Formats: sequence, structure tokens, C-alpha cells
Amino acid sequence: MYFLTATSTTSNVCLIREQLSPMLQGFNPTDQTNMDKLLSDFFMARYLEYKDSLNREEEDELRNESVSEAPTPAPAPAPAPAKDKKGGKKGNNTEKPLPPAETPVPRLPGATAVGVDYLAVARTAARLLGEPLYRHITSVSVPQAQNKTHLTAPMITILSCGKNSAGKLNLLEEVILMPSSLQRVREVIGMGLELQCEMRRVLNGSAYKAGPIGVTDEGALQVGFERPEQALDLVTEACANLALPLGSDLRLAINCAAHGLMENSRGKYEVMSGCHKYPDELVDIYEGLINKYPAITSLIDPFRKEDVDQWERLASVIGQSCCLIADAATNLCPRWSEAKPLPSGVTRVIIRHHSDMTISDLIQNIAERKDAETMLAAGSGDTSTVDLAVGSGVSFLKLGGLRGRERMDKYNRLMAIEEELEHEGILGTVLSFTHSHTYIMASTISSIYIQKTMYSTFVSFRC
Repeated sequence: MYFLTATSTTSNVCLIREQLSPMLQGFNPTDQTNMDKLLSDFFMARYLEYKDSLNREEEDELRNESVSEAPTPAPAPAPAPAKDKKGGKKGNNTEKPLPPAETPVPRLPGATAVGVDYLAVARTAARLLGEPLYRHITSVSVPQAQNKTHLTAPMITILSCGKNSAGKLNLLEEVILMPSSLQRVREVIGMGLELQCEMRRVLNGSAYKAGPIGVTDEGALQVGFERPEQALDLVTEACANLALPLGSDLRLAINCAAHGLMENSRGKYEVMSGCHKYPDELVDIYEGLINKYPAITSLIDPFRKEDVDQWERLASVIGQSCCLIADAATNLCPRWSEAKPLPSGVTRVIIRHHSDMTISDLIQNIAERKDAETMLAAGSGDTSTVDLAVGSGVSFLKLGGLRGRERMDKYNRLMAIEEELEHEGILGTVLSFTHSHTYIMASTISSIYIQKTMYSTFVSFRC
């Protein structure tokens, strides 16, 4: 059972050396599908051992529990609820009990070691075949040769006003810039850099009552505001100053991350510090923001996945003007766990590329998703996320903000692939946001390349 306790880096390295490397010796790394199956079966066997071990522990605990305790007296009946002395119509929000949050799917110890081997096999195969990683992944995804390669477009986080910001506002965890035209990647990144510089300039020289300006772990500007309108007005003003086409070629996605705002004791979301809203009230807030700011075309996690009625109601009131995307509100699980339905009204979903998901599993999940179009989110790591996005043919890749070495490495990798495809004459058009709904999302995203090609803009942002 060594596999089950392999939580540290050293233990994972030992697992690779002692079990995985001998198992893979002699196999052809270019046969990605069979290699993925071999590793996946190995992981499944370890999971079943882990599950059996947990079951035995639970049975032992039950046997050891004492059943000789004296019976406790029956509790006194609960007092009848007091009448509303103020009178008036009672709201419907308190009539339904709050649905309990579901237990999150656990990440099994040792999955990192297996996940490393998935990509190691793919990288080795790409080297043996003399081709870049994204092209090898494309051959696994679409065996037939393609005349053109459609490059993934970046989703750039430009602002964060979530719970970790200095202001009262909690609701806007991320304001994300989404290109919706045939713009090249380098142009989109250039606009993102200019926009963040301009927002900083506006904040430093205007009457905005904002808190301290910082940078999030995801590389975006972090500003404390009191209301969501202040943040969206800032983005709108900065885009107008730069003559950026907000609302047409550039659109906004708002990551609400509402699952982190729910106070279960109240049954309300804390949208601002000290300001709690019932789920139905939150529907009205979103509707008002979308009507006032038509550049908002996507809401990510506007509710917990348990608030199914509110997902459905919000989808009905916003119609086709805005789509609902589920990230933490998804029920997508590893293949060893039972998948559950998505919230009603969701039209696009984010898949996180965890270490216990093989490349073949990822490609199959993207191809077979029927109830919603798919996005992908990857954890921390190297630039392989970008090659996975381009190779699997998705339209959007969320990389975070434009700061930090890991993130800029990924942005640079995306621009390098674009240049390579342009040089070979096989670069297809970037798919329009309104016509393609398959995305990849990277949760952590670094620098020489972008500093050479866009040095002045990058330095002005840092200043």
C-alpha cells in the first residue's frame, strides 16, 4: 500500500522509479492510447485497494463502538416559531431549506506520479516523431491530417475584486477578457497588457474610491471596491480611453466563484462584506448587471451547483445574451467516481485536467460531452497545458493574468505556436466565441519571448 501514502515529491519520485518505470519498460511511447490505458488501469487498481482499505477501517470502527450507553431522554419539542411582528408579506426565500453542499471528489494520493507519466509518454513520443507536442496530441485526437490548425485564443484575467481584495466587494472574483473575433494571439495579449496599464493609470489619477492596488496569485490586478458597478465602470472607461472594441471584438466573462460566498448558517451569499443575499435575490443582481453592461457575455459559477432552481431561473431571464459556465459547480469526476448531472441552464462547462485524467480520457471527454460544451482547466505546471489546448482543438484557454513567470511562459508558448503555424502556412482562423463553445482553462499559468516582442508595453505595466 505504499502508493496510498505517496504524498510528497520524494515519495512520488520513488513510486515512479520502483513501480511505474519497470511497468512501462519496453512499451512503444508513440502508442498513446494503449499507454494511457495501461497507466489508467494501474491507477484504478490502486484506487480499488484504497477503497477496500477505507471500508475495512470503517467496519473496524463500527465494531469497536460501544453500544452499552444508557438511553438518553427524548428532547423537548421545539417551540413554535414567533410570528412576524412587523407584518408584511413573507418572502419565499426562507421557505425552502438550504440544500447541503455535496462532498467534494477526493484527489487520491499518488495521482501526481501517474499524471507525470501521462505527459512524459506524450513528450517522448513527440520527440521520437520529430514533432511538437501539440501536433502529437492532434494526431491522437484527430488521426486524419488537417489542412489548417485553429489556434486556441487566450482568456485573460484583467481584474480581481473577490473575497481576498481589500474592499467590501466579494462577487467579482475575476473579470476576464475574451476575444471574439479573428484577432491574432499576439494582438489580444497586447490589448490585455495595455488595458491593465490603463486601468492602473485611471485608478491612480481618478476619483475612484478604490482600496489598495495589488496583484493576485493568478497575475491579475487586485482592487478593492464597494460595488460591482465600480469595477465594471473602470474596465469600460479604460477600454474607451484606448479605443478597444469592448462589446464587439472584446467581451467580458465574470467568474463569480459563488460557491465560496455561501454562508450555510444564513442560507445566503455574502456578495459584499456584511451584505447577504438569498439565491433568488442574486438572480436579480446578475440580471441587472448584464442589462447595464452588455459586454458581459459569460457568467462562471454564479451559484453553487446545489441551487438548481436559481441556475434555471437565471438562464431563463438572461436568454441568449449571456451564457452560464460551470467550473467549481461542475460534477465532472475522474473515471473512478460517479459523474452527476450539471446544473440546469449550463451551456458550457470547465473540465479541470487533473493528474488522474489521461490525455486519451481528456480527448474523449471533450468529444463526448453532450449536455454542455466543454472547457478545460489545468493545475500548475509547465507549458504542456498550451499544447494540450491547441492539440485537442479547443477554442479558448484561460491562463490568468499577465504577470508571473509560469503564466508568461504559457502566453509565450501560445505565441510561439502561432508563429510556427504562420510560418508553415497552416494557421487557421481563431474560432469566434459565438460559434464555438469548447474551451481549455489553466488555473496557474511565464518570459523572454514576450519581453522581446512587447518589451515596452510589458515594462510600462510593471511600472
